[in-house]
Amino acid sequence: MDTLQSLQWRPPKPNYLPHDVDVDEPIVDVYKAPIPMDKASDRENAEYYAHMKRMAHEYNITRPKGYTVSYHFNPDMEPHHFGLTHPMKPFRLTLTKSLVTAYGMNFAMDNYNTRIATYQELNSFHTSDYLDYLHMAPPEEMPRDIDNPDKEVKFNLGGSDCPLFHGLYDYCSMSAGSSLDAARKICNKQSDIAIAWGGGLHHAKKSEASGFCYINDIVLAILQLLRCYPRVLYIDIDVHHGDGVEEAFYSTDRVMTCSFHKFAPDVFFPGTGGLDDNGPKSEHNPGAHHAINVPLNDGITDEQYGHLFQSIIGKINEKFRPSVIALQCGADSLAGDRLGRFNLQVQGHGACAKFCKTFGIPMIMFGGGGYTPRNVARAWAYETSVAIDIDEKINKIIPDHTPWRKHFVQEELFPSLEQILGDPRVNRNSQKRLQEIIQHVHEQLRFVNAAPSVQQQVIPPDLAGIRDDVEDRLKEESEERDEGLRRDREEGLGIGGEF
Repeated sequence: MDTLQSLQWRPPKPNYLPHDVDVDEPIVDVYKAPIPMDKASDRENAEYYAHMKRMAHEYNITRPKGYTVSYHFNPDMEPHHFGLTHPMKPFRLTLTKSLVTAYGMNFAMDNYNTRIATYQELNSFHTSDYLDYLHMAPPEEMPRDIDNPDKEVKFNLGGSDCPLFHGLYDYCSMSAGSSLDAARKICNKQSDIAIAWGGGLHHAKKSEASGFCYINDIVLAILQLLRCYPRVLYIDIDVHHGDGVEEAFYSTDRVMTCSFHKFAPDVFFPGTGGLDDNGPKSEHNPGAHHAINVPLNDGITDEQYGHLFQSIIGKINEKFRPSVIALQCGADSLAGDRLGRFNLQVQGHGACAKFCKTFGIPMIMFGGGGYTPRNVARAWAYETSVAIDIDEKINKIIPDHTPWRKHFVQEELFPSLEQILGDPRVNRNSQKRLQEIIQHVHEQLRFVNAAPSVQQQVIPPDLAGIRDDVEDRLKEESEERDEGLRRDREEGLGIGGEF
């Protein structure tokens, strides 16, 4: 067979993609040569740094008053490649970073270049057998189920859903490392809002990869939070159900999960998360009524989504009284996503983060799904601006000096639905149905004991990563990388009242 022909797009295995997509409208673009990821020269870096400083001064971008925001990332995640036709593109992290820094937002946050998670840290949730296989399995150029859809794959690794690509274990460890670092900064009171856009992989199970997710960094982060906080509220605004996190905390009343997602079990992954799926059926199980699911149909709008979100999350906060929030900001719920079919815009998506922020409790903001990289970057950059309280300040036109600016297509930070889709998706969410969902959730919350008590001597095991010698070494390395930080502070950059 001709090599080029063998690499053409084929109808996907129906385990994670929509089933109603026409074959002549491929989910992913025909593969093109990757964008060069060469390091910039010292001169280019200096020029770009000057642009960032100018933007920070021009729009008065300063550290928020009264709280600290931290940004956790590992740039080595960005060059990884899932495969020729796979929807997941780690390059979206590069575009996100380009927008965040182009606006000068980095000056308003504590920025951490995170280490990878250790085997022991991953093992705090995932089984040894699974981790060993994930670590040792050799990369494969083509998914095993391309020519034989019925071919079995161990731990669901190696198929078109979760391929074995080059550097897979390192990629997973980097993602988990960013989320764990965010959780530790929250636990250590070094941060009030921690951002980890490289995390949010909510489908991974204890012993199985699923839905492009191999390591459930969210579960690892929540386990860390539970060492210091009695109650964690997990909120998921990805277009897919947050099944992996719900399953991990299914039988505890210390974690409440709430997922807003498309629900079409016969045609849309993962097929779970119905309105009546509210945790264990036995009232004697502490996790009963602690899994809230909000099933939606195609075409939901910003206004509908915002009303739902505030009505439900507001009531959960009132009843459950969380001490910390873990917010998964999957961007595949945006209009124009290759897998999602909602009509949400960047502003509507970001409004969820803005509402959660009003509770005034610590929060981690994770990444998640999102398969149109330019839209993902817009959403996560905007939500970063929400976290540092500059969302009303920044220019709504993407700065000219933004790296890879042409990949955003439209110059607006908030393109209209017409620009994104042409014609909006048909809205299949009636107001009557949405009101029924709100009433059902409020009824479920009647059975939740307000602010469940916690025996503080029963806490999750340590994740084997907080050691003084390691933290001291990492601090020294960070100081060496950021030796220019002192000069920035002396000139008042990023500090309110200095302009």
